[in-house]
Amino acid sequence: MSTTKNSKEKKIETKSSASINIENLSGVGPAIAEKLREAGYSSLEALAVASPNEISSITSIGEATIGKIIAAARDSLDIGFESAAELLERRKSMEKFTSGSEQIDAMLGGGVETRTLIEVYGEFRTGKTQIAHQLCVTVQLPREKGGLGAEALYIDAEGTFRPERLLEIVEKYPDLDPKTMLERVVYIRSFNSDHLQLIVDKLPNFLQEHNIKLIVVDSIISHFRSEYIGRGTLADRQQKLNRLLHKLLRLGEAYNLAIYITNQVMAAPGLFFGDPTQPVGGHVLAHASTYRIYLRKSKANKRIARLVDSPCLPETEAVFLINEQGIQDP
Repeated sequence: MSTTKNSKEKKIETKSSASINIENLSGVGPAIAEKLREAGYSSLEALAVASPNEISSITSIGEATIGKIIAAARDSLDIGFESAAELLERRKSMEKFTSGSEQIDAMLGGGVETRTLIEVYGEFRTGKTQIAHQLCVTVQLPREKGGLGAEALYIDAEGTFRPERLLEIVEKYPDLDPKTMLERVVYIRSFNSDHLQLIVDKLPNFLQEHNIKLIVVDSIISHFRSEYIGRGTLADRQQKLNRLLHKLLRLGEAYNLAIYITNQVMAAPGLFFGDPTQPVGGHVLAHASTYRIYLRKSKANKRIARLVDSPCLPETEAVFLINEQGIQDP
């Protein structure tokens, strides 16, 4: 009994000390450690969820060496086979925070969940960016008020972010100081798909220094749609998009945070009956999303959100309003 306890304590201690200093890993000396940190892999979590080819291409370190380092990182974090009961216990570390709408929270099974990628798509003016702004505020709420008391990162690919909008939304949350709220939303503008990829590649170091629980990408497809034109570029576009999405998914898993991405739509030309609106990004984006939500306009300021894909929730709808103070239930 005592031996098992000591073994567990040793594993926890190893994980804690190794997560501070990657030199503790077998095969990582000062020179390799410096290259890994420069590439954004300065923690066990970041190394454990990466691929050898990915790190090797950035650092010029051999794939065989990187493979051993990744294996050592995973061993230190005790990543391996587990039973469904153990997985259920581990999933209890996942957290949820409110969207500001009880109907949307109910549709998502209790709120916005960490370690997931939520894709929201719809026509212009359906509320995709409005929800993104509101989540940047609600994630900061105290836990007893439905938040996580954390920060948010907003990656803006379309130039639609407005801090003034955050100030309007925060008025209905007396628990938050407007000035402090603005300081806890980190903003960065991306100007093309390569820049967006670079931003995501640099996130591991940044996430270690900030209590980020929400990453917003608005929108995920904008740069790819404008830069890759014609069928001849489709394969390259989808491969690049796939790499970006899986990098975001790994970050969400490693740092226990939620990823919220907005997506654009197109009209299916061959559809004569029903709703011709289709999300852009193809199967790559569809398979990467944990939750997929379709927004459409209704009467007045009402919007309808439909959960079209989820690993565990039924297809349901939620109705919400957009007004001066963000989104709320009608």
